[in-house]
Amino acid sequence: MTIQITGKNVDAGDAFKNYIADKIAASLGKYIGPDVTGHIRLEKERSHFKTDCSIKIPSGLTLEASGEGGDAYASADAAIERLETRVRRHKRRLKSHHGVKGHGNEVSAADYTVRVDDDSHDEANGSAHPVIIAESERGVRELPVSEAVMQLDLTESAFLVFRNAGHGGLNVVYRRDDGHIGWIDPKPGVGAGS
Repeated sequence: MTIQITGKNVDAGDAFKNYIADKIAASLGKYIGPDVTGHIRLEKERSHFKTDCSIKIPSGLTLEASGEGGDAYASADAAIERLETRVRRHKRRLKSHHGVKGHGNEVSAADYTVRVDDDSHDEANGSAHPVIIAESERGVRELPVSEAVMQLDLTESAFLVFRNAGHGGLNVVYRRDDGHIGWIDPKPGVGAGS
């Protein structure tokens, strides 16, 4: 198990690092074994703490969860409880789908985070373009829709872009405001400019 534990606006001391590493080993070890890697970030925000977890499991999927609490340990407990719920749900779905696997074909896509300033001086200068503040590469895997939904369910992401294993086209699954999962499967030749 290789877990990196860092702090933002707070020092994640050795006691906290040992506590969360032991909790993850106990909580997730019974479901996925000891081959776990990931990153845990403890953050202090005003009067409460937030723990963000990103754990990569041997199947290649990434579990994400966060928790908040009055102290660092309470936030870690909340995050680990959510991780355990997600991995338990994932294992149950895998059993019900009898080992449905993605095809493993993956292409790379750029992922940008942008910031839009509401400053009036940008508009006066004719600059109406948002500023890119982060850029990274993400894999676009070829997956059946059911596996894409399972993968989205393991994360706290709002959406997942994937290549549909059924027909090879790009698809999106996303979290709707009502809590359900939506699926976008664009038809070839349909859209703007057609």
